[in-house]
Order: sequence, then C-alpha cells, then structure tokens
Amino acid sequence: MSTAPEITLHGLPPSHPSRAAEIAIRAKGLEFERVEMDMGGHNEQMEAIYGAGNRTVPGMLVDGEPIHGSRAIFAKLEEIAPDPPLYPDPIAAAVHEADRWGDEELQDLGRSLPWGALHFRPEAFGTFAGGEALDPAGTDYAIRFIRATWKYHGLSAALLAEHLAGLPAKLDHVAELASAGVIGGDAANAADLQIGSTIRVLMTLDDLEPMLAGSAAVRIAVRWFPEVPGHVPAGAFPAGWVPASV
Repeated sequence: MSTAPEITLHGLPPSHPSRAAEIAIRAKGLEFERVEMDMGGHNEQMEAIYGAGNRTVPGMLVDGEPIHGSRAIFAKLEEIAPDPPLYPDPIAAAVHEADRWGDEELQDLGRSLPWGALHFRPEAFGTFAGGEALDPAGTDYAIRFIRATWKYHGLSAALLAEHLAGLPAKLDHVAELASAGVIGGDAANAADLQIGSTIRVLMTLDDLEPMLAGSAAVRIAVRWFPEVPGHVPAGAFPAGWVPASV
C-alpha cells in the first residue's frame, strides 16, 4: 500500500506562479505544507534548497526531492496523482503548449505591470498585503521597496510601455485558447492555472479594466483565483501608455 508523499510548497504571498502551484496541488487532493520565503531574502533561501540558479518561487519538495518552477511542479503532480489530469486527453499537447506560453510569454506581465503601476501609486502597496492604502510614512517605505524591486526585475518605463502595448494581442490569444476548448473547461488544467494566475493579478490594476472587462481571460481568472489582494486605482500609468480598448 503506497503512502501519500510529504509535500512542501515554498512561495511568496504576492507570487502568482506560487498561487497557481498551490491550486494545482489542491486540485489533486494532496495534503501539503506551504512555507513563505522572506521578501528580499528569498533568492538565497531558494538556492539553498533548490540549487544554484534556482532563485525564484515557487518550489516544491516531494519527500525531499526538489522541484523548481510552476511547470515542473505541474509535471511532478501529474506523476504523483494522475487524476484529475492537469494535461487531459485529447487536448494534452495543446494544454502543454498553452502552459508554456503562459509561463514564458505572459507570466512576466504579472510582475512588471503591477510593480510598474505601484511606482506611480506607491500608497497602494499596502493593499497587496490585504490592508489599506498606506499613510505617508508607510509610503516612504513603499517607495524604497518598489525602487529596489524595479532594479531586481530590470524594469524601466520603456519596458512597461512595451508590455502594455502588447497586452491586447495576448488577451486575444487567451480568447482563442478558450474558444478552442484548450482552457475554460469544467476542471482546471495546467494552462488554466498558468494563464489565469497572471490575468488575476492584472485585474488589480484599474487602468487595465477596460481591456479586461468581460473577457474570457477574466472569466477563467476569477473562476480559479476568486480572491487576490491588491488594488491600484485608475490613472497610475501615464496617459497614452495603456492601449484603448476596442
């Protein structure tokens, strides 16, 4: 008789890939412990557990075996508990490709755009911890933290403008995946979680609401990630940076 594996998920509270990994574990019906890394010190902590170069969250230990990154975690979960599948037949190949796209081409917008908006509205930083807008002293701290985060992620105004300009095409691709039945089914697959977790954090930015409202992307995001903290009021990004909704 096999025993259930001992699973530990390492993440960070604001990390959308960490949320995706957690929902995937829960979908498999597996018991696990979630351990939060220290903001600002997580790179060294993750490398100590997952090896040189593996500095980001999430990571998962399965009976002590280190698995790093959301896609690797999905694959390991599929091995441990095949049902319900994260890559269901007959669309498994399409889900794998959509999962890759969500990881490599969409996921970074869930970091760049919220941190970019917070640069212009630093008092909103407190809402991402489930609190209120910050007072002046708290905003001073947020400004320093956000500046350090911009440096860490290599953010720039030019990069933000590029990501904003490219967002409508990415939302169109999500709609195409939903129309083809690759995402948006009755049960969450890997692509639903990979894509939905990013879209859900983008929904915290009111500047993007005209683009997102009523979209297939939002329907999928809200279904699997109903509660995500954070709210940046409209007007954070400079005028003209956000593409007009069609």
